[in-house]
Amino acid sequence: MFSFLKSKPALTSLIPNTYVDIHSHVLPGIDDGAKNLKDSQFLLESMIGFGFKKCITSPHTMANVYNNTIETINSAKKTVESELTDLAQKLDLKAASEYYIDENFIENFKSNPLLTLKDNYVLVEMSFLNAPIQLHEYLFELQLAGYQPVLAHPERYSYYHSNFKDFEKLKKMGLKFQINLLSNVGYYGLDVASAADKLLKAGFIDFVGSDIHHKQHIDSFSRKLVIKEIKALETAIEKNQFFL
Repeated sequence: MFSFLKSKPALTSLIPNTYVDIHSHVLPGIDDGAKNLKDSQFLLESMIGFGFKKCITSPHTMANVYNNTIETINSAKKTVESELTDLAQKLDLKAASEYYIDENFIENFKSNPLLTLKDNYVLVEMSFLNAPIQLHEYLFELQLAGYQPVLAHPERYSYYHSNFKDFEKLKKMGLKFQINLLSNVGYYGLDVASAADKLLKAGFIDFVGSDIHHKQHIDSFSRKLVIKEIKALETAIEKNQFFL
């Protein structure tokens, strides 16, 4: 599957100058992404260099770990806009959040509005160890509240790799899937790249995201693709125009 890498293009060559990124961690000091404004500056400059047209950044909201709110996220965004004005304007910087699905999340959206990518589209993630026991119930309640869940990096949930029907069930529930760009160059391992390939081949990927946190992620954008479904990836990248 991963032979003949010399014939594969680099990830950067697939990014159009109209690309809208919907998943990153570039706001300073509020999650495991940029630690300070200097980090934010480097990440934003790099994204512009890749050709990104718009960045809807998505800091984590995770109870007892990253207790972010609309207020804390918008405050960090305003800091970037005031201190790195040119970069924020060039990248058309917006902010949403990547919400961790658990019982705390359920209480959150029942009592507070969520910071969405656009309209009712909300970015959600799960534990990398195991899915919540009540996952389908949680997602149903989220949809019942009027939100369209976009599942971040489904290819990285290794507990689904051996049973593709778990992905099919989530798609039948109406979830949108957002693949990480770096999954396609093997950054998270070849098992994740293989899962990404299968999801792309099945037509399950709706959007893509950079999930940029730090310099190692930036450096890895120059790596070559290891997947077969390059056309499907290009199609998914184009679908991000929905968020322009």
